[in-house]
Amino acid sequence: MSRLQESVVKHLLQIGAVALRPNEPFIWTSGIESPIYCDNRLTMSYPHVRQEIAQGLAQIIEKNFKDVQSVSGTATAGIPHAAWVADRMNLPMTYVRSSAKGHGKKNLIEGKLEQGERVVVIEDLISTGKSSVAAVEALREAGANVLGIVAIFTYGFKQADEKLAGAEVPYHTLTNYQTLVSIADDLGQFSEEEMNKLKAWNPFND
Repeated sequence: MSRLQESVVKHLLQIGAVALRPNEPFIWTSGIESPIYCDNRLTMSYPHVRQEIAQGLAQIIEKNFKDVQSVSGTATAGIPHAAWVADRMNLPMTYVRSSAKGHGKKNLIEGKLEQGERVVVIEDLISTGKSSVAAVEALREAGANVLGIVAIFTYGFKQADEKLAGAEVPYHTLTNYQTLVSIADDLGQFSEEEMNKLKAWNPFND
């Protein structure tokens, strides 16, 4: 576990961007019971947290996608992080809508995208990988060369790994569910029984 991973997780916990409830799970729209709630939109309201995230995402891009020419955020939570990273790296930025605009030019991608442009997609969260792959496919259809995806957090689902591998797109994240649970354990916030529930949770990997 890197110092940055640990710091990001602690900040996400402190501001309530991630919450753990092993005994009273949250219910996803799919009906899945989850002991974690993740809302990285809250990071927008904390300058020191969003700056740390932008720096971390930029470092991942500089290390793994050296020939990047622009970044593209996913709607809606990935958009502000893409903007901060683009500003930090002095790169052009676009963003991908969840669906095409219903009027005007009916854009699916907003901003200027050149044919063959080498793009890194910025996500706030990777869960099943479905929306991430949809964004990648939209950019490719528009002529972009998508180098990969960087995100703040991933649940670490095998399903996401398979979808992204199938789309031939590598991804990297600042931190993940395993790191979150490990730090929560170190902080002594939960009983042994509660920690066992958190460690065992993985609805798609059974």
